[in-house]
Amino acid sequence: MNLSELNLSQLRTFVLAAERLSFVSAAEAVHRSQAAVSMQISKLESSLGQPLFERHTRRIALTLAGETLLPYARQLLQTEQAALNALRTQQVVGKVVLGSPDDYVSSLLPAVLERFSKRFTGVEIELVCLQSLLLRPLLKKGAIDLAFVTRDEGLDGAFIRREPMVWVGSEKHAVWKKSPLPVALYDKGCVARAHTLAALEKSGLPYYSTYSSPSLLGILAMVEAGLAIAALAECSAPAHLVRLGKAEGLKPIAPLDIVLIKGRKNNSPAAECLANEIMQGLSERRGGN
Repeated sequence: MNLSELNLSQLRTFVLAAERLSFVSAAEAVHRSQAAVSMQISKLESSLGQPLFERHTRRIALTLAGETLLPYARQLLQTEQAALNALRTQQVVGKVVLGSPDDYVSSLLPAVLERFSKRFTGVEIELVCLQSLLLRPLLKKGAIDLAFVTRDEGLDGAFIRREPMVWVGSEKHAVWKKSPLPVALYDKGCVARAHTLAALEKSGLPYYSTYSSPSLLGILAMVEAGLAIAALAECSAPAHLVRLGKAEGLKPIAPLDIVLIKGRKNNSPAAECLANEIMQGLSERRGGN
């Protein structure tokens, strides 16, 4: 056997057939005829000097040689893909301006941005942290390339995920026992604020706003100081805060739909690659602010 005779195209077909235990299914996967697949497998077996499959009337099974080859074949194909990816990412250069509220930036985006920066070393990312509402005019002006925001009127794009909202308070202070109830809110015009107020009205509890802020950090400061409770996107709610709800007389809050919007004036490869990374990393095909 001469390893230099291994053909990656034949190995790819072999892996498909081995995983599906069917030449017919492998042929469908590569959009080729069953005869073409059988020929590729036969050529691979000939170059190795060993049969890789036991052929039965209605099924195939791996021989010992086939079982031995399979993990190495997978590794070789993974190496090929890694090499191609490395060459492709080297060609993508430029700058991408990404806008998003600070609660999404701190909770959802770090892992995605870290992975992207390692793959696309020639791309510079600039983050603009503002409320979704305030990012709308920047999108229209072309000042930002991508917006990772809460869906709202005038802000609609590719659906990424539905983020629940939760009531939170400080266990140390238990201000949810007060009446009227002190509540820290996001600024006017924010979807999270509207959802919070709607839930409060349904709850029927007397309340007042102690603080209004565009910033997650400001709201958290009020909650942790025992000056208010708040409603936050679940992804950004610190674990040390108490989750409140039915027992405290609070109604559930409508979730936030997070979307990714591409700026009209920038279709650069760098922006497209970052958009794909966000969609693949965070998309809710598994299913604030």
